[in-house]
Amino acid sequence: QVQLVESGGGLVQAGGSLRLSCAASGRTFSSYAVGWFRQASGKEREFVSGLTWNSGRTLYAGSVKGRFTISRDNAKNTAFMQMNSLKPEDTAVYYCAARSGIVVVQQSDYAFWGQGTQVTVAS
Repeated sequence: QVQLVESGGGLVQAGGSLRLSCAASGRTFSSYAVGWFRQASGKEREFVSGLTWNSGRTLYAGSVKGRFTISRDNAKNTAFMQMNSLKPEDTAVYYCAARSGIVVVQQSDYAFWGQGTQVTVAS
């Protein structure tokens, strides 16, 4: 079992930056792939970024590539997502998720989810 808690969300002006954290409990976190997803109001939840257990492979949605960077520190059981050059369309609740195996974009393949953290980007 893995329990995930996101933090770092907030209100930021367009062009600004935020760093989201995903703290995990459970001694096997280092063996899980991590994904970040987001859900804007009135829209379906979508994949944002993902990372394998050893940081060997990353995936990004086209809308965030070059602006967001996913990383992890297995020694601290924490994953991160640095978000730069934020746009109003990045406004959403951001969730981290974990799964055993490779990183994938399908949210249905992730077994463990955090409660989400709100990111609001003002224009």
